[in-house]
Amino acid sequence: MPFQCKVATLLNPDPTAYLPHRYPFMMLDRVLEQQPGSFARARYRTSASLQAYPQTLLVEAVAQLSGIAAAGQQGEGGFLAAVEQASFGRAPRLGETLEVSARVIKSFGRLHLIEGQVWVEDEELLHVTLALGIGPL
Repeated sequence: MPFQCKVATLLNPDPTAYLPHRYPFMMLDRVLEQQPGSFARARYRTSASLQAYPQTLLVEAVAQLSGIAAAGQQGEGGFLAAVEQASFGRAPRLGETLEVSARVIKSFGRLHLIEGQVWVEDEELLHVTLALGIGPL
């Protein structure tokens, strides 16, 4: 019987490897976990350069991570199609480290329904469901 070996894919922790966004529009600092087409988790530290951190940027952070979760490979590109539902907790404080997660619930070709959350320690700041398209418009 011939020897068979599975090739392990390495996680690139740099979100700019997956997304075209750059400072100041990049809402993720480090990708912690990724299962392409299924799930991703990342970390973001709110910047003291902002006077306040708008809660809508939490939705953007989940949308960016959703692109990483739903894409099969780096650099595929995508677009936010719709925000289906969003429930907010308190606004993040400057200097807090946010844990962001995105999970693919359903896929319809290149469209994906995503459930995302943003946490600070054990406190949920956002729970959102959004639709994301992967690939060019």
